[in-house]
Amino acid sequence: MDTKSALLIGRFQPLHSGHIKVIEEIARDFNEIIIGIGSSQESHTQKNPFTAGERVTMLKNSLDSLKNRNNNFKNFNYLIIPIPDVNNNSIWVSHVISLTPEFDVVYTRNKLVTRLFKEAGFVVRRQGLYDRGRHEGTEIRRKIFEGKRWEELVPKEAAEVIRKIGGVERIRELS
Repeated sequence: MDTKSALLIGRFQPLHSGHIKVIEEIARDFNEIIIGIGSSQESHTQKNPFTAGERVTMLKNSLDSLKNRNNNFKNFNYLIIPIPDVNNNSIWVSHVISLTPEFDVVYTRNKLVTRLFKEAGFVVRRQGLYDRGRHEGTEIRRKIFEGKRWEELVPKEAAEVIRKIGGVERIRELS
């Protein structure tokens, strides 16, 4: 296993099973993953219904459970860092660097994030998609709004957080 760190950037609105699969995949090559919660200042909107703290809790609870139930991840380390937008692409990478420990590789599927980090000299990898369309924040939020089954698309721990904070009602009121 490589001893270097990887940075994974996402909004996690909400954390879903596709995110967990990506983290598991990255953890095979890196013993530390820095998870950057993008647009962390956004909450209580249709696109970004959950606060940074709620997203941190979803991630922490889900990843701790993964470590406890899967021996392959016992030594897996992660750090979760909220990253607020600066609304200026020319300084965004340096903003991220100022908030995070050193990292060697960036994982993202966002084309703009890819471009900005590549221009700054970083190695950027596009993680795989896991049943895209089902495991997609927009689709999960739509299912929650419409009262359809969504719980099987997110880790059990994330679903518990969403229910505990009144996330279902929040999404329905905001949409």
